Amino acid sequence: MRAVEIRPGVRIRWVEVPGATPARVYLHGLGASSAPYYAEAVAHPLLAGRRSLMLDLLGFGISDRPAGFAYSLEGHADALAVALAKIGLRRCEIIGHSMGGAVAIVLAARHPEMVRSLVLVDPNIDPTTPSLGAPGSRGIAAYGEADFLSHGFDRVLRDVGPHWAATMRMAGREALYRSAVDLVRGTSPTMRKLLLELEIPRVLLHPEDAPPGGGRELAGADVQLVSVPNTGHNIMIDNVEGFARAVAQQRLSV
Repeated sequence: MRAVEIRPGVRIRWVEVPGATPARVYLHGLGASSAPYYAEAVAHPLLAGRRSLMLDLLGFGISDRPAGFAYSLEGHADALAVALAKIGLRRCEIIGHSMGGAVAIVLAARHPEMVRSLVLVDPNIDPTTPSLGAPGSRGIAAYGEADFLSHGFDRVLRDVGPHWAATMRMAGREALYRSAVDLVRGTSPTMRKLLLELEIPRVLLHPEDAPPGGGRELAGADVQLVSVPNTGHNIMIDNVEGFARAVAQQRLSV
């Protein structure tokens, strides 16, 4: 475990595997933590040998949980940029799952010097509508913040199942709620529009039976769409081989 202070008393932490450059930085989804989700894939023979940082965004996993942080997508991206600069990294390969994919897109748009290429793993790229009882960010964002902090968190934690709950219970409650609200609201321009306009190699992994909406537009903007069989939303866990192969192929396009 390593850490960097991004402002007085606030640290972002990560688990690092040494190796060759360019470094790969792995970003988790909402309520998750990078090492539990990515460790097996990082150790896969197709991906081993590269410097790999399984990094936890502020408010999640082993990173700090400052209550006063906005936890917007832009806030997460800017904090990540500060962390990468202090670590001494530029032009990284960024691999982002779900919310981490949205943060990766915003990072590339706001801090292009930090990003060499993107691998987006079933990412959030469009705004959605909050709905009480819906899974993930939509259900969390349907609460008011006070209600979520007082009883909504416990209800959500009970309903998400043991795998997700194992990392979600590590999250700061304010971080989880505010990140979900901003993820549902999206950015302006939207994450999709930002993604379409980026001029770096971009790969979007999706489950075989759940292609992204607007796939033709994405492909027309040179976003490589890769279908990974036998997976749900957690592609890197459900099919480690398929995930590792898709990420390793990114090396050919940079």
